[in-house]
Amino acid sequence: MSSRRSRSPRTGALALWLACVAFVPLSAQAGRVYVSNEDGQSVTVIDTDRLEAIATIPVGKRPRGIELSPDGKRLYVALSGLPKCPPTMPDEECAKMERDLKADGVAVIDTESQKLVTVLHAGSDPEQFDLSPDGKLLFVANEDAAQASVLNVETGKVEARIKVGEEPEGVRVSPDGRYVLVTNESDSTVSIIDTRTYKVLRHVKVGKRPRDAAFTPDGTRAFVTGEFDASLYRIAVPEGEPVEKVVQFRKDALPMAVVLDVPRNRIYVSTGRGRTVAVVALDTLKLIKEIEVGTRPWGIALSRDGRRLYTANGPSNDVSVVDTEKLEVIRKIPVGRGPWGVAIDD
Repeated sequence: MSSRRSRSPRTGALALWLACVAFVPLSAQAGRVYVSNEDGQSVTVIDTDRLEAIATIPVGKRPRGIELSPDGKRLYVALSGLPKCPPTMPDEECAKMERDLKADGVAVIDTESQKLVTVLHAGSDPEQFDLSPDGKLLFVANEDAAQASVLNVETGKVEARIKVGEEPEGVRVSPDGRYVLVTNESDSTVSIIDTRTYKVLRHVKVGKRPRDAAFTPDGTRAFVTGEFDASLYRIAVPEGEPVEKVVQFRKDALPMAVVLDVPRNRIYVSTGRGRTVAVVALDTLKLIKEIEVGTRPWGIALSRDGRRLYTANGPSNDVSVVDTEKLEVIRKIPVGRGPWGVAIDD
């Protein structure tokens, strides 16, 4: 007879439970918010239950645009070796600063291990990008080259380079994957790209210095922010027309990112140096409220249930958490230096 004591059913069950807890996969745990820190060369990971930072992932120079793969297993972050120049610096002085061409690319992070896997080459100075619905392609804005690159994430190959307008920044893929919008800052236009042919169908004139775009769920309309004239435009896709200025914000608001919340009939717009998130009614296109969130909010992201909005506040090195029922900030979370973009997996 064995001298080993037999465990009681209760003890055995407890051990089994503890073993299961120890190996709970990341996807079954609390949600995660990922924040790119442009000046900190890193990504901060936030626990959505505790609303606090739990990890920092080094990624490379000037991380800005940030997106999750459809299955949440990969996090993509745009990197750039182009020096960051303050708004007061003349372009000719900025052009003299040293550039690191080898730093340009899109970082790929494994979200389970929270480790950098590789850096994909996606043309020069990638700033923002978006994924195809199947997660196989990245459409990348190459700001200094006035083009968009189409990157196959499985092969790491650039399948196409598409000439767009000057200083392309925002990139959005339609819900059905049929079209891509690229906002061109210097041209004050949006390029509409056919994803079957990789051809630009047309350039649509919008507000001054367009920064971001958001599609309606059916993909037939898109809203575009205009930073320099404090505007929000609506365009038809793919026709381009009609083009309508639907909201005029206060003069010192500088519209940046835009997110739609259709179930709550809202549009959220970050206002940069305006320090707020503007809340607009989707049906009437009337301003409901501006919520002061922090210093120069840029990237914003909405939780899946629509109850929380997260804003990246660059100069103050924090993220604001907005309760969308109360339309007020409920928490500010310290992150890395110069938070820029936000992605959510919840």
